[in-house]
Amino acid sequence: MADTLNNEAFYGLLLALSAFFLATFLTPIYTFFAYKYHFWKKQKKETLTGEKLPVMTKLHAKKFQRHFPTMAGMVGVVAVVLVTTICNMNREQTWLPLVGFLGGSIVGFIDDVINVFGDGRGAAGLRAPVKFAMITALGLLMGWWFAVKLGWTGIEIPFVGIWEVGTIGMILIFAFAVVATSNAVNISDGLDGLAGGLSVMAYGAYAVIALFQGQWMLAGFCLTVVGWLLSYIWFNVPPARFMMGDTGSFAIGAGLGVVAMMTNSFFLLPIIGIVFVVEAGSSLIQIFWKKVFHKKLLISAPIHHHLEAKGWGEAKIVMRFWVIAGVFAIIGVFLAVQGGVTKDVSRGANNIEETVNAEA
Repeated sequence: MADTLNNEAFYGLLLALSAFFLATFLTPIYTFFAYKYHFWKKQKKETLTGEKLPVMTKLHAKKFQRHFPTMAGMVGVVAVVLVTTICNMNREQTWLPLVGFLGGSIVGFIDDVINVFGDGRGAAGLRAPVKFAMITALGLLMGWWFAVKLGWTGIEIPFVGIWEVGTIGMILIFAFAVVATSNAVNISDGLDGLAGGLSVMAYGAYAVIALFQGQWMLAGFCLTVVGWLLSYIWFNVPPARFMMGDTGSFAIGAGLGVVAMMTNSFFLLPIIGIVFVVEAGSSLIQIFWKKVFHKKLLISAPIHHHLEAKGWGEAKIVMRFWVIAGVFAIIGVFLAVQGGVTKDVSRGANNIEETVNAEA
């Protein structure tokens, strides 16, 4: 078992390095076209309801004084898709995460294109209800495949056991994981390197969990994404040369939601992705507070903008959030091991094997 684990971990490392070097090679090509065809990110100056955003506009005034390309997530999509399809394509373990990753990137790409070529007012992209509907449809479709085709109907609760939720329940929970994680990663993508570093921690943690479960290909997929993200951070540290845009953040989020379900660790997702939860939660609380009390609780939301307004430097916020994410990723892996999540994925694995054998 130890030899097998070492071999598969080494194979995952090779996948990560492949994605890293491929993304590093592709980045200058993207940069050339981004600057040539003006993929400039337009600064958001109004909320969806038409309210002004003076705090955020002031905080990021200098950043948007220079040309700031977006859609760099295209590099990651190409790198992850190529490495996975050529070196790590597996119907049982990597097909669904890759569909989630690619599907999320398509929704984000449409949003980015509208942002780049739109008038820059309001959300400067897809209308929120449209974006939400598209991601929800993607989550429901993959949830149906996960529950009906692969036969997953139970969720592992750490230290408790399997909770049978049935086919409909599993589809809804799967869709929720995809939608919630996609939006949380997208909300976190507001400071140079923030979303990228947080995602490295989360995907790294799930790679370890998948390795313990014997899901070698799934672990390899996670490490492939980590490889791209490390390349992205290399170019994206302050001052960032570009943004991943919704193309990248929605791909990362949708893929992460799928991976959490594939490892049967849905209830560990809020722990491993604790900063994503805080980021999205702070935005939701801000909206609630303004609706109910007609005033803002935070100076600006999400919370990284609030800390900026309080005087924290951008690098200080990013680094400290990375540290928090790393600590909770370790806690999440520990809970997975001690809580039994890494010991039994047989329900899904057996049904997957039966499905594949029956259709062969």
